[in-house]
Amino acid sequence: MTNIKGPAIFLAQFMGDEAPFNRLDTICAWAKSLGFVGVQIPAWDARCIDLKKAAESKTYADEIKGIVNAAGMEITELSTHLQGQLVAVNPAYDALFDGFAPEEFRNNPKARTEWAVQQLMYAAKASRNLGLDACATFSGALLWHTVYPWPQRPAGLVETGFTELGKRWTPILNEFDANGVDLCYEIHPGEDLHDGVSYEMFLEKVNNHKRANLLYDPSHFVLQCLDYLAYIDFYHERIKMFHVKDAEFNPTGKQGVYGGYQGWVERAGRFRSLGDGQVDFKSIFSKLAAYNYKGWAVMEWECAIKHPEQGAAEGAVFIKNNIIKVTEKAFDDFANTGSNEEFNRRILGIH
Repeated sequence: MTNIKGPAIFLAQFMGDEAPFNRLDTICAWAKSLGFVGVQIPAWDARCIDLKKAAESKTYADEIKGIVNAAGMEITELSTHLQGQLVAVNPAYDALFDGFAPEEFRNNPKARTEWAVQQLMYAAKASRNLGLDACATFSGALLWHTVYPWPQRPAGLVETGFTELGKRWTPILNEFDANGVDLCYEIHPGEDLHDGVSYEMFLEKVNNHKRANLLYDPSHFVLQCLDYLAYIDFYHERIKMFHVKDAEFNPTGKQGVYGGYQGWVERAGRFRSLGDGQVDFKSIFSKLAAYNYKGWAVMEWECAIKHPEQGAAEGAVFIKNNIIKVTEKAFDDFANTGSNEEFNRRILGIH
């Protein structure tokens, strides 16, 4: 078994226009002061990194790494969630997702997709230059608007959608493989990869690509009423990243999973700061340790109630307290009576 690394923090929700949240060096120093030892970097935020430059220049990548290291921190992974989302966008969502792309690619879905694919290609090389072995992303979605089949889905629609999704992602996965980096899909509502079954459908379309791995975030499974502990049993060999994020689901006689179009505070299912929700993190950390998860425990803060700075301060302590220092010996070694083949055969009555 291996000790899980951490605590680390995903910077995306904390970047801002005011110090110390507006520069990589100062936000890293802030995170370090709270007790974090790693940062996951949003690859779309120019205040953190120039992704293209990091892909093309090892010297620049070393400079970024040096900024983080100077604060006493490590880079855990790059995140390409927003770019990955744009690899596959159903036209129903074009206007909403245009904001994820630079202005010059908006109102032009073909150019926007090409930009997104190129961004993922850069992320593969940048991850290699930074010495990282995993990268986070979303799958995008061609089928999400049909997740509840009303009107009835036409025969073959899902097959066609996943075939196209696999076609778009296979060259990207090959690029990640060429750079020795795992691409980890966050299984998430709004994505075509939103649960175990849909992930398996995707794996089939990419020929079980060894780089098509998983970012495990139990909060999204709480809101789907999915068994997030059994999920680890099914997919632990593919889980290469871990977002530590809490959530709660409190259905009433008036609303359930779909939330009645309410804001986050009023929904039956909502994300919470670490320790304020319903996720059984002790069992999660135990399972990941038992399955020899070698990656980082990265706090992702999303809460409609608590202030982010309070959530971050509490989150560093929460993760540190949940990381298990794995044992190097059996608890009953004190009672060991020794053994050899002859002794074992005598115990079994084998002559």
